[in-house]
Amino acid sequence: MTSGKQARRQRQAAARPPVRSTEGRRASPKVLLAVLAGLAGIAVAVALVVAFAGGGGSSSAATTGSTLPDADVIAQQFEGMPQKRDVLGKAGAPVTLVEYIDLQCPICRQFETDVMPTIIDRYVRTGKLRVEARPIAFIGPDSERGRSGMIAAGAQNRAFNFAQLLYFNQGPENGGWLSDSMVADAAASIPGLDTTKFSDDLSTVDDRAASYDRQAQADAVSGTPTLLVGKTGAKLTSLGAGAPSVAALSAEIERALNS
Repeated sequence: MTSGKQARRQRQAAARPPVRSTEGRRASPKVLLAVLAGLAGIAVAVALVVAFAGGGGSSSAATTGSTLPDADVIAQQFEGMPQKRDVLGKAGAPVTLVEYIDLQCPICRQFETDVMPTIIDRYVRTGKLRVEARPIAFIGPDSERGRSGMIAAGAQNRAFNFAQLLYFNQGPENGGWLSDSMVADAAASIPGLDTTKFSDDLSTVDDRAASYDRQAQADAVSGTPTLLVGKTGAKLTSLGAGAPSVAALSAEIERALNS
């Protein structure tokens, strides 16, 4: 199992772009002239598009209200699944999986997109497992924005849809991608979610966010994702920080089912 320090190093390595040397690679004057000419042509083309696209209206870089990529895939993933705030699955399922996650965390993204879809189909859809998500702001300030959005979506029982949308469209840690526009776009991409209510609920998330922080401290969370598994209603066993494989997590769930 990956330690908290190892998980953080993995997150940092995953977010670090490759470094390519440019030493000895200088463009000739002819190449530079060609590039400048190409840029001038692009500028003219952009001006024409703007001119023909509607006249004097101003444009904005914000993408608020647009549908995020893979929204349809995620809608199908959770279709027909019971959700209540931060819990996915049947309330009376015999086994509980608690996951401490950060919506900026690349290791969380790997776990949620590569491992959890199989776990959901195998155990949650069959009524054997309930998943309780506890989002924490482990990496940086943008994590707070993502967590607030997940809590607000949870008020309409769409927390897991919201989180998965951000994982599927995740950018680099603290890279500015988790903006207000991204939060709004994620909300607008979830079928059946009332975006006006969502916006209102964003201002009421502090108490629940604080409760996740208290729970994380009590469970000695040192990195994300951190998982706990066990019989529902009993003391859960911590699997530590890191992303287990489908086989490893399935084994822990089976152990809890048969204990």
